[in-house]
Amino acid sequence: MPAPNRSSTSPPPFLLMGIPDLAVFHVWISIPFCVTYIMALLGNTLVLLAVGLDRNLHEPMYCFIAMLALIDLIFSTAVVPKMLGVFWLHSREIGFEACFIQMFFIHTFTAVESGVLLAMSLDRYVAVCHPLRYSTILTSPRAIQAGLLSLARGVGIMIPLTWLLTSLPYCSSRAIPHSYCEHTAVVGLACTYTAASHRCSLGAATLLVGTASAFITCSYCTILRAVLRLLAHRARLKALGTCGSHVFVILIFYVGGLLSVYLQMFTRSLAPHVQVLVADSCLTVPPMLNPLIYGIKVRQIQEGIRKLLGRLAGPRSSQA
Repeated sequence: MPAPNRSSTSPPPFLLMGIPDLAVFHVWISIPFCVTYIMALLGNTLVLLAVGLDRNLHEPMYCFIAMLALIDLIFSTAVVPKMLGVFWLHSREIGFEACFIQMFFIHTFTAVESGVLLAMSLDRYVAVCHPLRYSTILTSPRAIQAGLLSLARGVGIMIPLTWLLTSLPYCSSRAIPHSYCEHTAVVGLACTYTAASHRCSLGAATLLVGTASAFITCSYCTILRAVLRLLAHRARLKALGTCGSHVFVILIFYVGGLLSVYLQMFTRSLAPHVQVLVADSCLTVPPMLNPLIYGIKVRQIQEGIRKLLGRLAGPRSSQA
């Protein structure tokens, strides 16, 4: 009895080609990406543990910082291990479903991060402009609810969009000229008219990220105007310092995202390997920088990490 034809029920896998024209340098190129991934794992794990174990940090602002750390851990883990597999082991094959699952995680947690950054901007707005009402307006349970709402918003929009992409017919050529399942590169392999998919993707990006960035801009403009009205120079510096780390993280997130999007749009004027390297960096560098920025800018996070490291070093020193 002949074996059933599995290709009729299971679509063939895609092939990740890594960085075009630079395949011979993949091992060397992988080194900085591996270092950034290790630093992202260590930094974000320390931030999560410091906030979770220190009761003094169970406040809305630090809850949002912990959410960002968790998002960065999920985000980078969804991309970098497979990327390193392509660079080191030539493990280029990625299953049809696995490719779209990776794409789903990338876009969903990009949307979730934009929602958390919006919640953080509103948190700072209340803290600066309405300090006496801060403890009643924003509580830790409400911060967690805001994070869950951001997650629901991202998942609710990305599930139908990902389903739309999986329903497209793809050609026999399954080679993705990228290090991960990048949206534009995958859709470019479809053997059909993809204008509807592009319109849906653009609409989703505008709804998820564009609206959040507009509200964040309005929030921080209002904060800046309120800070400049403060008479005391020390109070002004304190307020600016409180918001400084958030502004840095927001700039890294949005500048990197916009840069990656525009490079995908203007592919003709840019070498493919430059485009892929920039896109890879925009996904891997921010998760490493975020805990460094908070470790430098937010004194309470520094103290929480010191306490955590002290607890970890304590048992070892006593055993010695």
